[in-house]
Formats: sequence, structure tokens, C-alpha cells
Amino acid sequence: MSEPSAAPCRITLPPWIGEPATQAVIAAFAAAGVEMRFVGGAVRDALLGRALPLPAARIDIDIATPAEPHAVIALLERRGIKTVPTGLTHGTVTAVVPPRQFEITTLRRDVETFGRHARVAFDADWAADAARRDFTINAIFLAPDGVVYDPVGGLADLRAGRLRFVGDPATRIAEDVLRLLRYYRFAARFGSAAGDPQARAACRAAAHLLPGLSGERVAAELFRLLGAPDPGNALQMMAEDGVLAVVLPMPQACRLDRLRRLIAIEPAPDPLRRLAALIDADDRGAVALAERLRLSNACRERLRGLVNADDDPDLLGDPAGWRRVLYRRGAGRFRDRVLLLAAAERIDAGAVAPRLALADRWVPPAFPLGGNDVLALGIPPGPRVGALLDAIERWWAAGDFAAGRDACLAHLAELAAVPADRH
Repeated sequence: MSEPSAAPCRITLPPWIGEPATQAVIAAFAAAGVEMRFVGGAVRDALLGRALPLPAARIDIDIATPAEPHAVIALLERRGIKTVPTGLTHGTVTAVVPPRQFEITTLRRDVETFGRHARVAFDADWAADAARRDFTINAIFLAPDGVVYDPVGGLADLRAGRLRFVGDPATRIAEDVLRLLRYYRFAARFGSAAGDPQARAACRAAAHLLPGLSGERVAAELFRLLGAPDPGNALQMMAEDGVLAVVLPMPQACRLDRLRRLIAIEPAPDPLRRLAALIDADDRGAVALAERLRLSNACRERLRGLVNADDDPDLLGDPAGWRRVLYRRGAGRFRDRVLLLAAAERIDAGAVAPRLALADRWVPPAFPLGGNDVLALGIPPGPRVGALLDAIERWWAAGDFAAGRDACLAHLAELAAVPADRH
């Protein structure tokens, strides 16, 4: 390795190490006389002073150990800890100690790589295991007693806001092209605005390989990036490096100006809403993108609604119009459209708060009529029943939902008296 190995140092133990679940796993290894060290995101966040949240249904704590998988299973089961053989060929066992899960992987080196997969050997030491990881900041080990081992200089990078690949960037990307997208995702949270020149050069050179990734894998990385507190700089790098045009191959996809305005006003990150702000797409474009990213039907339909935010001119008017949109769309889609219209500078940023406040306290009124009210007037079952109800509901909403049941029935009688061919 070209990076010098930093001398071990000691840190104050993060709270999650003292939790009963973590202590149970530590005790199992200690009882068997087997070394183990924490690694990955939990260590990185502890070094940055970030707490690991609970509950942690989808947040694993990663552990590395020289013990081979079957030995790990045996030492855990001797202590009554449930194990799941999540990836034995790659040396990974999951220990389940509610409310935590621990992903335990044997020290390894990659003998041969096949995209995301590899043939591995379990004969690595700690330095060799660190050498096969993606980024230096993900190759920092933390012992249960708080001693930090840093074989590839990740601690200095973390403190300096540098995101570097371990070793040669092109080699790391060739082993798994998904690392190209992971670079920008991690850069959004841990890197500088300019990025690492060597890493970016390798990403530019390998961008043409991205179409070989599945839509699901691209979408997962893209949404994680868009969920960062401020992904703007990372997306700007992607655009400059020719990566964004491959991930989102549609005309004028990179509306970073609109995305930055959205980030400045949104209450909390929402990756799908941010994606809608980033792209210039009509309904067909949204459907095509959803298919390319293999989004769920629910996400596809929501994306279609997001790119069609201009369909609600009532949002630009007075509070009565806002209430009509809330009634039609529901509070969630109302918020989406308000924020996107403001990001597009159709609504003044200062006018967003009262609209969102209305959505927060909105209780949908109940339409006072139903199909039986139409049938009671002698209208036979059929399409006209629905058409009359729709007409009355539109009239009721246009009056700011003020009309009561009697007024709605009176207006229904007036409409029903008009021959159907004159509506």
C-alpha cells in the first residue's frame, strides 16, 4: 500500500458499544478467544461524533474477524445468539441480537472479481483486508476497547473531508462498477466540494460501464445520494464528469438550480421529490425513467404527479384554492407540489410556509352526498349517477366546502331536472 499505516490511537467508546446487544457479541468472541474489530459506517460515524440511531432495523453494525464463518457461527451459537448465514462464500454471517443486527465478515482478500461478486480467500491479515475495501474512510477498524487501527490512512482523510479510494481508483472501480456511484454518494456526505482528482478521473473513464448495472442498483445508489443533507456538490461533480448524463439520460436532466432551491426550503430530504426537481421531464419522461430505474408502481405514480406540479393553478391563488387542491390531492401530494412550484420560482419562497402549515392542520371535509341520494330522485343506476355526483362535488368544493347537505341536495335536484344531453 502507498498510504502509511497510522499508529493505533484510542477513542472514547461510542454509546452503541456499551449496549447489551453489542456487549453480548463482544462476550461471545472473548469467550472463544477470537479477535474481532468493528469496521464500516458505525466506526466512521463514531469518529465523526455521530450517534447510531435506535431502533436500527436496517442499520447493521459491521464486524471483521480472522475466524472463518463456520467458527463464527459456532462461537455465537454457544452463547445463544441467533445467526443467519447471509453470505458464507464471502465470509459473512449475521448475528441477530434485538434491536441490533451485526454483519460479521471474515478477513479476506479478493482472488478474482466478477463485477459485484468475487472469489475470496480467508487468509488475509488486517492490512490485506483493508486493502481490498472501497474507500479509506471505510477501512478503519475499532477494537472493543476503543483502540482505532487505521491501515490505509482513512482517519486523516475523514478529518480532512477527503474521500479517496483505497489504492488505485481505476482498479477499485473495475472490481465493482457500482463503486463509481458510491464515490459520489459518499462524497456528498464526507468529501470536499472539489472531490479527489484521481477518483474523479477514474469515474469519468468508467462512466460508459454504468449501463451494465441493473436499474435497481442504480436507483438504490441514486436515492441514497439524493437523501444526503445536501447532494448538490456531488451531483455537480457527476454532471461535470459525464456521469449524471449516463444515470439520467434525458434532455436537460441536470436542473441543479431547481434542486438547490428545493433543498433550501424543504422541511426534510425526500429523494423522489428531489429527483423530480432535478429532471426536466413530462409524464412520458417520468414513466420512462421509472421503468429504467425499476421503480415500484407507487413510486412511478408519485413521480408522474411530481413532474406535473403545474397542473394545480389553484395553488397559485388564495387559501380557498389551496384547500381545493388539498381535497383533490391529499396533504402529501399538496406539499410536494407546493415545494416544487417554489423551487421552480412559481411560488415565492416566503409563501411556502403558510401553505405547508395549512397542510399540517388539514382535516378533509366529508362530502355530504352519496349515490343513494341520486337514485332517490329517480335517476336509474348508470354513468349519470356518477356524473351528477361529480358535478355536485365540484360545485361544493368551488364554494370552499361551505354548503351543507340540504344545500347540496337542492343543487342536485336542480341538476337532475336538466336533461342529461344538456349537461
